[in-house]
Amino acid sequence: MTENPSEESGAPVAPAPRFDTLPLDPKLLRAVADSGYTAMTPIQAKAIPLVLAGRDIMGAAQTGTGKTAAFTIPLLQKMLRHENASMSPARHPVRALVLAPTRELADQVANSVKTYAKHTQLRSTVVFGGIDMKPQTLVLKGGVEVLIATPGRLLDHIEAKNAILNQVEYVVLDEADRMLDIGFLPDLQRILAYLPKARQTLLFSATFSPEIKKLAASYLQDPLLVEVARANATATNVEQRFYGVSDDDKRNVIRQLLRTRALSQAIIFVNSKLGCARLARSFERDGLKTQALHGDKSQDERLKALAAFKAGEVDLLVATDVAARGLDIADLPAVFNFDVPFNAEDYVHRIGRTGRAGASGLAVTLVARDDTRLVSDIEKLIKKKIEIEPFELEDDRPRRAAPPPRRREEEDYREAADRVIERAAERPSRPPAPRPVSRDPFFDKPYEASGDGSAAWEKSAGAAAAAKAAGPVVKAKRKVGSLLGGGG
Repeated sequence: MTENPSEESGAPVAPAPRFDTLPLDPKLLRAVADSGYTAMTPIQAKAIPLVLAGRDIMGAAQTGTGKTAAFTIPLLQKMLRHENASMSPARHPVRALVLAPTRELADQVANSVKTYAKHTQLRSTVVFGGIDMKPQTLVLKGGVEVLIATPGRLLDHIEAKNAILNQVEYVVLDEADRMLDIGFLPDLQRILAYLPKARQTLLFSATFSPEIKKLAASYLQDPLLVEVARANATATNVEQRFYGVSDDDKRNVIRQLLRTRALSQAIIFVNSKLGCARLARSFERDGLKTQALHGDKSQDERLKALAAFKAGEVDLLVATDVAARGLDIADLPAVFNFDVPFNAEDYVHRIGRTGRAGASGLAVTLVARDDTRLVSDIEKLIKKKIEIEPFELEDDRPRRAAPPPRRREEEDYREAADRVIERAAERPSRPPAPRPVSRDPFFDKPYEASGDGSAAWEKSAGAAAAAKAAGPVVKAKRKVGSLLGGGG
């Protein structure tokens, strides 16, 4: 069964329903009002009543339309019956589990839960990898009703007996298409095996392929598909441009667009972690405050970079697809695809970082010669013809500055050396002085042969031959004194 809003051409647009028309506790309505929200978005208006009714749903909507509040608010309402002020951990078991594919998205969902539950006594926490488990363990041992987690770290806590999930009543898969991807499916199956079979399951995402819908249906009981926009559609308030440029010109194109469009901030998406770090350093050398965000950074570094960007302390955030899903950055004016994404679904999520909450935004994709197939995949997904425009690049590339003049001392030294060489070349060459003649009479007289004229080696050779002919060598007797018995 599918719930879709009926849109008729020319029909008057009904006003958006308000939160105070829902059967919500005054504490939740107060928290919603504190956040500045009064009217519901289409996905909230469709999903919240169904969640309150206890139905399993699959919610598909464009990014930036409030999907997090669409499942957070009704689940908190249903858990208020378990609210208590007891300090005993046994009185605060995990009743709602929210799984997210990335650490940044998990942290963002946790902040939303705390915002909406701040006037209640419901406890919540978030666990993800990249940081020490001990602080997370202490919070889990103290008891929480709402647990937000990434799959890998949650399994670590389950195996360590830190997270007991036998009383879970509600399960949410945020960004479900990625959660059910081949990389997450084994972990997800292991986690679901620890949960009670009687539970309410909610799946939310901006993109749902037919294969993912079939796979997700196996985890839900009689689910309702809630779509408030055409499947895999991009936000209508985002200006999308595709420019054909060479790889060498991409950085200059971004710099020119930042200047001509007067863009204060932007996220630049790349496909590799190594390319992310290199590009961030290049923009930093250009004088732009830049941070890199990719999977090789520690969790603390990633959170600090994201916080600095949200606070306006950073001009450019160069990121891989870890920042493509779920990140809510208010009033972000532009997104650049430095690399065309390998997966077409990631394009929808990337450009969804801008134009959120009804604001306008700009999404620029730089297309190189080898990206034709990837652009075709995006066309098939969004069912829209993509026009690749040429880009006229201004000749404002920085020239290499002339080398600074040599110091005066160096010039004086070189001039003096040149003068010495010139003088040496002008001097006439002199013949070499004659060698002195020896005046020693011994060395001056001619050679004279001595003896019989035979060489010394010839004498020694003859003596050796004569001794050999004489036979065994007989030593002469030595004379012995008479006192020793000799003959005198």
